[in-house]
Amino acid sequence: MTIKELAYSAQQHLQASTGSSLKRAHIYELLAASFGFKSYAALGVDTVFTQRRSDDKRTGSHRDFVRRRCIELGYPPEGADLVSVSLGSFLAERQIGAVQISALISQLRGDWSSLDDDPADDDPEQFGDEQDDRLGARWADGDEAAIAPLMLDGLEAAASKGNALAHYALALIHAPDDDDDTDRGAGSSYWHSQAQQGRVLTGVEKEWAEAHAARLTQADKYASHLREAGRLGNQHALLDLAERFGDPSFFERPRHDVGADPSAIAKIAERLGRVADAKHWLTVAAENGDTDAMLRLIEEHDQGDLARCWTWVYLSRLVGTDLSKDAYYAINEDGSDYDDDVGGPAYAAGRDGIDLAPISAEQDAAAKQAAQGLFEQIQRAAAVEPRR
Repeated sequence: MTIKELAYSAQQHLQASTGSSLKRAHIYELLAASFGFKSYAALGVDTVFTQRRSDDKRTGSHRDFVRRRCIELGYPPEGADLVSVSLGSFLAERQIGAVQISALISQLRGDWSSLDDDPADDDPEQFGDEQDDRLGARWADGDEAAIAPLMLDGLEAAASKGNALAHYALALIHAPDDDDDTDRGAGSSYWHSQAQQGRVLTGVEKEWAEAHAARLTQADKYASHLREAGRLGNQHALLDLAERFGDPSFFERPRHDVGADPSAIAKIAERLGRVADAKHWLTVAAENGDTDAMLRLIEEHDQGDLARCWTWVYLSRLVGTDLSKDAYYAINEDGSDYDDDVGGPAYAAGRDGIDLAPISAEQDAAAKQAAQGLFEQIQRAAAVEPRR
């Protein structure tokens, strides 16, 4: 089902059930009102329609909002009452829902923390200020339900208007599965090449060729939407471009809080040979309490600044891992963690404690003060972090 098909079906249903003749443009407005939006344009900023899973029994309409919008569009109050009830039944029967594109992206990226937020809290284009959980991500398990045609149609429409979030969501939907090795060794690329050269294929060879062609198309869509999302300034897309395609644009633009693991960003920078950027993101990670990042800064980037190195040591102690102490542990021969209950030969792994040259009393006091300031900053951030 496409958005146009949804609107047409809703129009026919309302005409048959209420006797009212509503303009198609008004149907779009009423559909938006069904999910708490003041207009269809407001809904389209960061929300698309979707079809919910069959066991999701929640209601599908803000009837008061629909009634109000209906009257605003010039329909009589008595007719508005009928329309609000009938449209709600229509949406519930067809399991029509709405999802924020940002929430969809969070699900596709595997980041559920943002889904705890109320999508209506800061949106002036929604009626009222109560929570509307219909805008959360609620789909059946598996990809098929999450990328229903109605949702894809909405994302494509938003992307065509230059919506960076929609482009990024589409990129994630079309992202190649790194674990998909169904055609490795099966010769599908070979048979696809044969088909391209005009050879008539049948049976399993044809299936392999078609499957490979579908994967190529999917990869093209992924790259196209990812690049467009990056061009439009989406930080996650730019970071993915750096990781997947070696595109340095993320590091060449003004730095923003991308909401990604700074240590992971540092690794990407290192792969691209961007030493200064790697140091920056390791520093961000260290300032957030990552002791591995602190250790790397001491050993690889801040060797010439003893006071800075001592700051990292003092901060490591405050967060519970003293980098000046040895840290060894037992492993098995294959590198896996040693289990005392299993027994067998044990091998030592780990590191020596950091041994720094002493600094002056004044520098030492400053390093401790700097570490304490960073630790308090970490604590403040933890206090306001959304609960998961």
